[in-house]
Amino acid sequence: MKFSTKAIHVGNEPDEATGAVISPIYLTSTFAQEYPSEHKGYDYTRAGNPNFTRAEQQMAALENAKHSVLFSSGIGALTAFLSTLKQGDKVLAMDGLYGGTFRLFNRIFKKFGVEFEILNQRDLHTIDDKLKEKPKLFLFETPTNPLLEVFDIRELTEKARKFGVTTIVDNTFATPYFQNPLDCGADIVWHSCTKYLGGHSDVIGGVMMTNSSDIYEELIFARMSIGVNPSPFDVWMIMRSVKTLALRMERHQSNATAIARFFEGHPSVKKVYYPGLESHKTHDIARKQMSGFSGIVSVEFNLSIEDTKTLISKFKFFQLAESLGGVESLVNHPASMTHASIPEDERKKMGLSDGLVRFSVGVESEEDLLEDLKVGLERFQTSAV
Repeated sequence: MKFSTKAIHVGNEPDEATGAVISPIYLTSTFAQEYPSEHKGYDYTRAGNPNFTRAEQQMAALENAKHSVLFSSGIGALTAFLSTLKQGDKVLAMDGLYGGTFRLFNRIFKKFGVEFEILNQRDLHTIDDKLKEKPKLFLFETPTNPLLEVFDIRELTEKARKFGVTTIVDNTFATPYFQNPLDCGADIVWHSCTKYLGGHSDVIGGVMMTNSSDIYEELIFARMSIGVNPSPFDVWMIMRSVKTLALRMERHQSNATAIARFFEGHPSVKKVYYPGLESHKTHDIARKQMSGFSGIVSVEFNLSIEDTKTLISKFKFFQLAESLGGVESLVNHPASMTHASIPEDERKKMGLSDGLVRFSVGVESEEDLLEDLKVGLERFQTSAV
């Protein structure tokens, strides 16, 4: 079954009770029990709900996984998994993480004795030595946020497996339409459903997929025990949105490619980050493991932090906002927004300059988006004179 067909049909079978083509929303906190008859599979929505079951079947199919577990947010999903660790356990990560992930480790789990170490691209030659220390978890995001570096998933997961280290790959930017980390050897794939899976900037959620029954049981238990379950309505919204994921991702990618090429030739731009460009340093890896390059473009301008903020306020269709992956185009300033929780010296080490801007390219008309960027840049240049 091809991707688009799975997205529409898996978990979306007509309702058994009524024949409704679209499944109902089970807005209930509890389920009636009858003794001594057989348990119907649900008792309390924090532990499970028919909407969860249907959507988790759909999500697992998209990543070619045996299991998936939905959560209240992407960070909620990671919190649930990290709760399975204990004091003294270590997490190894590659840089390029979302700022909220960094904050969760350094300001929350660090207090409970979970160690956290970040490697950057220059440290890749030392990764075997780091994995020999047997961290409990090896986490990386690819493409990274916001510099869009692409890590070789198969190479890194093979190294981790050699030392018995569990791997989690954050696949939010690529989506399962363009990349499937489990097929490349990852133990867990993780998504913020708030982004492309939800796709309309109207729902928050998270999901983890795995082929391991043991990890699946741990995630289910953690979700119930910590209380990071989503609402049935939010899950229904995500499930509805995923049906159009393939269509949306094709348009996100085509628009992003056009915009990346526009910026690549612009005199005001120092550097463009987009894995679909031949000039991108990890373009060859992206071509090898991805079927497309998604809809995020990052651009470094030769500007101060204040001038950068002024520039990104000049656009009409690119709204200044947190998050990404919606049908509408957004612009973001990592240093003062998504990555502001990372200390300045750490941001600099990661290559996040004050002039770096991240564009989440939507599905509007390509011509309108390009015109918006041209006019916005002209307005800024005029005001700066």
